[in-house]
Amino acid sequence: MPQQDQTKSGVINAICAYTIWGLAPIYFKLLQQVPATEILMHRVVWSFVLLIAIILAMGNWPKMKAVIQQPKTMIWLGITAVILATNWLIFIWAVNNNHILEASLGYYINPLLNVALGMIFLGERLSKWQGIAVLLAFVGVLIQLVSLGTIPYIALALAASFGIYGLLRKKLMVDSVSGLFIESAWLMPAALIYWMLFLDTPTSNLMENDTNLNLLLIAAGLVTTAPLLFFTGAAKRLTLATLGFFQYIGPSIMFIIAISVYHEPLVFEKLITFAFIWSALVIYSLDSYRKHRANKKTLS
Repeated sequence: MPQQDQTKSGVINAICAYTIWGLAPIYFKLLQQVPATEILMHRVVWSFVLLIAIILAMGNWPKMKAVIQQPKTMIWLGITAVILATNWLIFIWAVNNNHILEASLGYYINPLLNVALGMIFLGERLSKWQGIAVLLAFVGVLIQLVSLGTIPYIALALAASFGIYGLLRKKLMVDSVSGLFIESAWLMPAALIYWMLFLDTPTSNLMENDTNLNLLLIAAGLVTTAPLLFFTGAAKRLTLATLGFFQYIGPSIMFIIAISVYHEPLVFEKLITFAFIWSALVIYSLDSYRKHRANKKTLS
């Protein structure tokens, strides 16, 4: 495929991935009557089933076998599985308890937290502008703490869990589909035990649910894996710097949905926090773009 077509395909994949992630709150709101832990259980079970089908269809079993034969990697994927499940649970709970705005704030903070984690754990050096961006984000959170007397726990928990998950997965160097399948496999026993022995809610028995609800619960697997596959397709065709510019689509859609569809209140103090985070992201993005242009000139 010519480079121009590769780039075009990568852009389409990136837009699809981040748009689905941004629209995810609408899906989880449709399951508002189902407890967050039960939705998480369905997300694990049906992702596992769908990923088996995808791996078989794509002929990826040799890759899977190679990963399974690495005990240390398998243990680390067990750890990342727990972190990912924690992130999923916090997000589902936040959406179904009218905290979509705070969830969007978490995913706005995430790229800036990634910069800080890279500096702390990977020995990456912050540029002057990256340092300013991280400082602005910190000030934005501090303003909410002082003015409202509250820490945005949900936003910080989402950003931290996803940031740590991304850091560990980057060090493991396992492809997305294989990694997510093994993570789902680690979580499956706990999910099935919870479903069979402990779950006792009006929606826990699929045989007693209406068809629409069951289809929505089973769709949790598709909602989980579809954006990941699009993201993988984008990552193969775009540079990380280019891909980074699309990551704000998701939280921006969440922000708009929270205000316009679900009418979550945006008090002035929270708006100030968002303004600081947005300013930090503009600085971070412009600095990333400048570095990307400089690298291209060096290579050409």
